[in-house]
Amino acid sequence: WCHWPSSRVRRRRAPFILHPNLTCSYVLHMLVLMGPCTWIWPYLSIFSDSLYALSGTRKHLERITSVGPRPVGSRENEVLTVNFLLEQIEHIKAISASGPNSVTVDVQRPTGSYKIPGGFTSYCKVSNIAVRLEPKAGAQHLMLANCHFDTVANSPGASDDAVSCAVMLEVLRSLASLSTPLRHGAVFLFNGAEETSLQASHGFITQHPWAKQVRAFINLEAVGVGGKELVFQTGPENPWLIQAYNHAAKHPFASVVGQEIFQSRLIPSDTDFRIYRDFGNIPGIDLAFIENGFIYHTKYDTPDRILTDSIQRAGDNILAVLKHLVMSKELADSSEYAHGNMVFFDLLGMVVVAYPDHVGTIINYMTAIATFLYLFKKCFHPSNMGRYVNELACATVAVILRFFHALVDPSHSACLSVFLLQGVRRLEVGELYFDVSLLLWCGALVYFTANGLCSAYVPMLMVAFPLATKLLLAREFKLRGASVKYSVLYQLGLALPYVHFMFLIWLVFEVFTPTLGRSNIYLPDVVLATIVTLTILFFSSFFLHFIYLARSTKWLLAGLGTVFTVFLLLVSCGMFFPYTADPSGPRPKRVFIQHTTRIFHDLDGQVESRDSGLWINSVDYTGMQHITPIIPEINDTIMTNCQEDRPFCGYPWFRSDKSNWYLPAPEVSPKSPVEFQLLSKEETKWGTVKMTFEVKGPSHMSLYLMLHRGASLSSWWFGDATPQLYLAREYSIFYTHGLDAPAWNFWFEIQPPREEGPEGMISVAISSHYYFGEDQRTVQLDDMLQRFPKWAFPSSWVSTYHMYRY
Repeated sequence: WCHWPSSRVRRRRAPFILHPNLTCSYVLHMLVLMGPCTWIWPYLSIFSDSLYALSGTRKHLERITSVGPRPVGSRENEVLTVNFLLEQIEHIKAISASGPNSVTVDVQRPTGSYKIPGGFTSYCKVSNIAVRLEPKAGAQHLMLANCHFDTVANSPGASDDAVSCAVMLEVLRSLASLSTPLRHGAVFLFNGAEETSLQASHGFITQHPWAKQVRAFINLEAVGVGGKELVFQTGPENPWLIQAYNHAAKHPFASVVGQEIFQSRLIPSDTDFRIYRDFGNIPGIDLAFIENGFIYHTKYDTPDRILTDSIQRAGDNILAVLKHLVMSKELADSSEYAHGNMVFFDLLGMVVVAYPDHVGTIINYMTAIATFLYLFKKCFHPSNMGRYVNELACATVAVILRFFHALVDPSHSACLSVFLLQGVRRLEVGELYFDVSLLLWCGALVYFTANGLCSAYVPMLMVAFPLATKLLLAREFKLRGASVKYSVLYQLGLALPYVHFMFLIWLVFEVFTPTLGRSNIYLPDVVLATIVTLTILFFSSFFLHFIYLARSTKWLLAGLGTVFTVFLLLVSCGMFFPYTADPSGPRPKRVFIQHTTRIFHDLDGQVESRDSGLWINSVDYTGMQHITPIIPEINDTIMTNCQEDRPFCGYPWFRSDKSNWYLPAPEVSPKSPVEFQLLSKEETKWGTVKMTFEVKGPSHMSLYLMLHRGASLSSWWFGDATPQLYLAREYSIFYTHGLDAPAWNFWFEIQPPREEGPEGMISVAISSHYYFGEDQRTVQLDDMLQRFPKWAFPSSWVSTYHMYRY
């Protein structure tokens, strides 16, 4: 009796570590399986047979983050974390020695360069720990699981991405402990350079010998701290992957809407998913923690903020999905199942609905046809001949104009609709506005479907359920209008699409609000206001006709107008401060501060000018308006202007920033200064000038090239030897290395101008960034950091910028 339910549980609800001897756990599982309380399963599982697994995962998480921030090249990343992971893997290897599966470990140090979307080029020498789990007889096909253990500067990175690596260790241990051989193999990649433009994953997929056998992958990431892990993109194509996830995951949570938003580049972020997709040509699943993105990439990303049930969910899902895939027939020949897309969406976090996109297309067009038949029948009904078409057109125009006037002048559109629909009975107006909403949603449905968007299921739901509800309640509506019975039944009919739409909106705000809050590219207030407005308009669409069925709209409009006016006044008066240092829910203002020294050389190699200062970048669009009252020296009088004749405006950065402040400060003197020299300069037989350089410096450097008038860059040492412009103005190469890297040698060829000007052919700049160690801090930097308010998170380091002309 004790062992029979255990096998049943393993197939259906097993957490990611099972201990067959814990009899009490079987009782709990039987209660969950046989009783009516299945909804409490995630909580029961925490206290049943997965206690040891959670304890082990939590211990791994604490151990990885205990060393502090782990930027690439630091001892914390390259030595301490690597040694810890290898130690744990050796324990797992010993466990598997007596079983049917074997564990092989390889520490990879990939080197290479590649082009990054957006224009710049990446070059690296970094670290990977690859663990291969396979039957002792060997495996031809591999499933890849990926996490990264490096972090951005000044963040412990518990959520991004130490927790994923901790979960992967326990999943590896669980699979290695199986008493039955796997059908295929699995590679667990602990990559050590994701935050530096996804370099480690590129090194693995393009250089490691195991990569040729990888058929699919799962990538574990984060855009927030804890919560549920959302499947926000899959593929490309390969619908069998999302089907496998939906079948195997214990707590599935996925949305094709998130996939299409992310892949449209509306969210300024990227993951290793793109590397495996673009450079490995393999399909995969991208999962990420999404909640509480306000503290993502900050000092607040600590283990205590990741709840136990988040770790439990992730472990349950990853183990189940990986185990399913390595035992599946699809992995052996995924090309047979490679074509087509899937429509998939989550219903309140309880179940994921998934079906092929061609099935979705049929459903969508059938729903659209049913809608047009409904409207066509009304148009040609004897009692509506001629009149209904005009009224529908007028009402549609009124609603569309109301959309555009929703924020500016709502009374205008209301008056317009009254003017256009004079003489129409109130009951008919109510029904007419239902038909308008149906028509507009149906238009969106046809447009989305025709453009191949899987998220067309949203307008499909917003058409199918209201239409069915209206047809079922047609008699009730005609007899009693907006009676209580009709209102209740009508709202019950709309419950599923509206509740799902609310759930989607929650996801959008959960991701977009903190993401836009740390962006200075967009106007986040305008974007979020637009989302809020559209949300209200969408929600009100099928309830609009209730207004016209009500006895009086005066009090309703007055109440809504009062609420709008009150909140507009409160926001305009600054009653809602955007930042807080509250430990229970911090929302910090992000600021980057570099104590930098800049040195500019002329054509003769002599120092033309030099200066030093604290270079300050506001990560969000509010700039320094909240900082200046506290630190008066940082004000708009020290804002920088781009020096167009210098690469990247003459500052040590590898991205474009609109708002920068430069406060004079003493020079910096790193103990490991940059050594930059021209090794050779020669003319080639085809008329170009080839220049070869050598650079020695810290783990993070950027090379900027700016051609002068008439000159062009014909070839270079990086990537495929084809130069790539950054922002159509200059060339940028981002360089990263781990410990004990050799000197960086490279070359490029210039087609010189017919007449060389006084500025020469090219300006070459090398910037260095000291993200860790003794060189990261200076006295002036520490003094400035202490003056920032508690609600700010100033991420700081030392940098240098050297420019040469040739």
